[in-house]
Amino acid sequence: MTSLAPSQIAAAPVLPIGPQVLMIDADDTLWENNIYFERAIERFVELVAHPKLSPAEVREAFDALEATRVKTHGYGTGAFHQSLIAGYAHLTGAEVTIDTHEHLAACAVSVRDAELTLLDGVFETLPLLAQKHTLILVTKGDHQEQTAKLSRSGLHEHFHHVEVLPEKHTAAYETLLHRYDCDPAVTWMIGNSPRSDANPALAAGMHAVYLPHPSTWVLESEPLAEPRHDRHLLHLSSFRDLLKHFS
Repeated sequence: MTSLAPSQIAAAPVLPIGPQVLMIDADDTLWENNIYFERAIERFVELVAHPKLSPAEVREAFDALEATRVKTHGYGTGAFHQSLIAGYAHLTGAEVTIDTHEHLAACAVSVRDAELTLLDGVFETLPLLAQKHTLILVTKGDHQEQTAKLSRSGLHEHFHHVEVLPEKHTAAYETLLHRYDCDPAVTWMIGNSPRSDANPALAAGMHAVYLPHPSTWVLESEPLAEPRHDRHLLHLSSFRDLLKHFS
């Protein structure tokens, strides 16, 4: 994989014409999400108060632990809470006391109960896209948490289908293409994650739109793949910019 400059990504040939299938990510694409995890992890690092490791090194160790645990425990605040407990025990070598358990639980609850804030342009843009195109929400994580956020967002009515997946990899996108009888030549994945949105969608034969978010989770970062000659990868700066290509 190679990292492409925005000018290279945006300079795509003529895009497909007519109604498209737009698969759209949720967290950090439609609404804020990772900023709340970042705040909780900052509290965790302070709680660890490691005598030798710097805060950055504690964070790096926690990221490594999470990268391993998500493979078996999945995503969501419940899994995050358990990672905080495991991380504290691993980094301190100390027993997790009742008081510490309460502090770690509060970190996870602060994420779960955070105010849902739509990203700029989403509220106005999504209904306009839905007038012409088929919209499918494709997110991952805890099903109950994700559907609850969608309900709170008020955006549910704009989506023809909703998919909450345990993981977003190439096989998952291939399954969705088959399930909804989508032609990959007119199907796009729109999201902020190279690892979970753009790259696996391109590998499944779809187009992709990369919408970077300044607080994208570090575990979602990887170089963007180059699309094959008959597919497109757009790099846009805001959700509202989708109307320039899918009006």
